[in-house]
Amino acid sequence: MMNKSLRYISISHKLASATQREDYYIPEEEKDNLVELICTTFPDIIGLFLLVTCNRTEIYFEATTTPATELRDFLIHLKVANITKVNKQLFNYSNTTEDTARHLLEVSSGLASSVLGDAEIIHQIKKAHRFSIAHQLQGSLLERALQTVFKSHKRISNETHFRDGTTSVAYKSLKIVNDMYDKATVKNKKILIIGAGDIVKQLFKYNSKFNFNNIYISNRTVEKAIILSNKYLCKVYDWNNVLANDFQDFDVIISAASNCYHLIKKIPIASQKVLLIDLALPSNIDKTLLYNENIMLYDLDAISTELEDTKEKRLAAVSKVDEIIAEELSVYSGWLQDAPLRTLLAKYKIVVSQKVKSYLETDTTREPKSKITKIVTNRIMRELVKQNEMSLPFEKVDVIINKQVSLLKEKYV
Repeated sequence: MMNKSLRYISISHKLASATQREDYYIPEEEKDNLVELICTTFPDIIGLFLLVTCNRTEIYFEATTTPATELRDFLIHLKVANITKVNKQLFNYSNTTEDTARHLLEVSSGLASSVLGDAEIIHQIKKAHRFSIAHQLQGSLLERALQTVFKSHKRISNETHFRDGTTSVAYKSLKIVNDMYDKATVKNKKILIIGAGDIVKQLFKYNSKFNFNNIYISNRTVEKAIILSNKYLCKVYDWNNVLANDFQDFDVIISAASNCYHLIKKIPIASQKVLLIDLALPSNIDKTLLYNENIMLYDLDAISTELEDTKEKRLAAVSKVDEIIAEELSVYSGWLQDAPLRTLLAKYKIVVSQKVKSYLETDTTREPKSKITKIVTNRIMRELVKQNEMSLPFEKVDVIINKQVSLLKEKYV
């Protein structure tokens, strides 16, 4: 039988393509049933943590007998119809607690992300943690590992530049909008997003952090615009109006339409500031519009320059992040090594507490109180540890217990 340990299985962008990862994606609505099925199939699992993102599907679990490869094969049979074509080499896994904790720390820090230092991953980990708590599946090893993750995240944010800025073009674009206008009015600025490709989808995803609430979308294929407008509760703007450069009253235009060179050639002359962000190749916006003093224009080059500065800062901070992870992993390893002693102490404490309570109850002159029992018990436990008597069998500790109770009773009773 294997000892209880923290284990994991993972399929991620490191080894698998997006198409390969799709097979193992676990939608929110399936997670409850999956957890129930795993716990029924593998009753030795006492801790379970599902981390599912666009780049990875990972299952961390605390168990005594179930090896990681068995849970991997279980997931494969559950999710893939034709298992003869499955490449198990796409999975990473470990059965050892420290290796699993190290992997979790590297993932949570953003070191293992497709975008170095990705700040989204920690929010996804916190969400997964809440899911485990709701299902009472923390497990002591898993919970301690996650608390190590949260401590490491705080240290990385406070002690390094690894969290500075962003490396996402979509996020950076919205950040530019947010910083361009007064905080009191920026949420209500009228924004037009042109296109319906991946970067536009990312814009909508990141808007959950900025909460701009007056967004319009336009696309050559109106059906795609309608799908996004329904999903993200924005309004559709007629493509013909875009072709006519009818942009009256828009404060911000973010354009990411494919194969639309200089789609935007003119902007209505206005007294207010207009922000143009061109995320397309070839460019959608005619750069001569910059001659209008009320127009601000950011293109991919301008945004990429700022993102490159961010990447350089993050790369420079990697060694410090590695150092923090090593330090916190060392603390976690120390906690693991002390686990047998904690278990033994817990057993002794039960016996000691019972004996103290029984001893105090023989004193008919005073009514025993739980608070006094607790105080005396804790004093005895400290004395036993101090005298290094935890290796003695229970019956041989009776003498020490009775002696300590006699000494302490007069002080606390």
